[in-house]
Amino acid sequence: MSAAESRTVLVTGGGRGIGRAIALRFADAGARVFVNFFVNREAAEKTARDVELRGGTAHLLQADLKDPAEVRRLVAEVAHVAGRLDVLVSNAASGVLRDGLELSAKQWDWVMATNARALMILAQEAAPLMAPGGRIIALSSLGSRRVIPGYAAIGVSKAALEALTRYLAAELGAKGITVNTVSAGAVETEVWQAMPDGAAALSTIRARTPGGALVTPEDVADVVFFLASTAAKAIQGQVLTVDGGYSLLA
Repeated sequence: MSAAESRTVLVTGGGRGIGRAIALRFADAGARVFVNFFVNREAAEKTARDVELRGGTAHLLQADLKDPAEVRRLVAEVAHVAGRLDVLVSNAASGVLRDGLELSAKQWDWVMATNARALMILAQEAAPLMAPGGRIIALSSLGSRRVIPGYAAIGVSKAALEALTRYLAAELGAKGITVNTVSAGAVETEVWQAMPDGAAALSTIRARTPGGALVTPEDVADVVFFLASTAAKAIQGQVLTVDGGYSLLA
């Protein structure tokens, strides 16, 4: 087993959807995967079992990422168990579907804290555990650059996350740590089931994607895995769009 294959990886929001796919992709390479979750323990436990079945080693870690103390405790547990961290995947996200003029200050703070501030604190705590070759990878969405109805708080939080990616990359580059973000297009996960007319929206997106297919969680996971590899060592502070070409069309 190579050093790359035996990496220690933390995936926030790793129980379901894209986070689960990322955890399993690293498990396929024999990684030790820390699967973070907030509420849904059952889903996280299933992901952890599947990590083990895929050849990885799994650890479950519950934490509320909008609480800075919880974020620090989360990384401290990784340090206690593994003594190091090779790859941090900041995937966990939360949000409220409202237009900007309808948002309360509490809703704004909740979304920004979970989706943007968490990356900053995770990076602050994780960087001392990383050797040269460490990787920090965040997950964003097209709403960071495009206006999507009802997506104001989430979109702005993702835009902040992308800007933070560049600042962290500049600060951590001298330590041999890369920081990048993957901006995913529409991925058919449970989130869309909770959205009004979610199924119809996915159908429309699929129809106007050049290849006629939606991006899958596994597609996103493959790109995250690539960014964590030595082949991506020269990619620094970038936002890679993975949307099947959807955003190319006017």
